[in-house]
Amino acid sequence: MFHSMMESMFHVHVPLLEKILRPMIVYLFLVLFLRIFGKRELAQLNPFDLVVLLSLSNTVQNAMIGDDNSVSGGLIGAFSLMAINWVLIRMMFFSPKVEQFFTGTERVLIRRGRMDHKSMRRELITEEELLGAIRKQGFDNIDDVERCVLEPNGTFYITGKTPSSGDANHKELLARLDSLQAELTAVKAKLA
Repeated sequence: MFHSMMESMFHVHVPLLEKILRPMIVYLFLVLFLRIFGKRELAQLNPFDLVVLLSLSNTVQNAMIGDDNSVSGGLIGAFSLMAINWVLIRMMFFSPKVEQFFTGTERVLIRRGRMDHKSMRRELITEEELLGAIRKQGFDNIDDVERCVLEPNGTFYITGKTPSSGDANHKELLARLDSLQAELTAVKAKLA
């Protein structure tokens, strides 16, 4: 009984090479599909996108594991996924062309307070979604935004026309520290 339990848990029921290649192939296709379908999938997870991502994991499960449900098969599959990810990350680090192929480029969505509707259409981002993103960054309306960029990783990078109150306070604090440093230097010079 113990032997049959161990056999069913750890015996890999498909060839080892197949067990390694299945998750790697699925991984590469998923990365490619996310690249093709755009940064929007990463930027704004609305309920529809969330359903797609959750369903996607279940859809590719059998393609990754095949007819094998053993612990050993799962560990080999997990190792294969981590290995292909490790290789791809290093390739992207050492080759900007490989990185650009897999991640894409940034897209400017707002320039000088004006939405770029062509870029928004390309990324399938609505005005409401874009306004929500700039509000999350602390801007009340689009006129306050100098530039909004959708980065390849799906994050929004937003710069304001005028510095935010936090930036202004930081700049003022640095100016005061510089002033205090100058006064302290002058006092040290008088004492010496």
